[in-house]
Amino acid sequence: MAKQEYSEFQKGVIAGYYDNLDAIMLQKLSELVSELYVAETPSTRSMPSRPARAGVPSAVEGPRRSNLKRDRLWERVHKAMIQLKVPPAIIDHIMQQRDVQVLAKNLQDWLGKAGKR
Repeated sequence: MAKQEYSEFQKGVIAGYYDNLDAIMLQKLSELVSELYVAETPSTRSMPSRPARAGVPSAVEGPRRSNLKRDRLWERVHKAMIQLKVPPAIIDHIMQQRDVQVLAKNLQDWLGKAGKR
């Protein structure tokens, strides 16, 4: 593959992205915290039972689907923390707990530190 030539404008955009990568990742983590709060609310855990119909998922599949969604969200959280270069011990603690409040508290601290730079 030939070497890609970028215009000066494109180089500036790319440099700006990498200069602000920490802020971008903190914003992404904030959005993931919001999504996890919504995914873990009691109303999403208990789906009303309904009779099974052909082609329509049963009530049992609903909780499985929401668990899968939460698992995917936590995977994204893990990747974002790695990109932010969060110490592995903290990442391990958060991922073992899988408690959105623990994540939110740490995120608050990280946002505070980022604001002081």
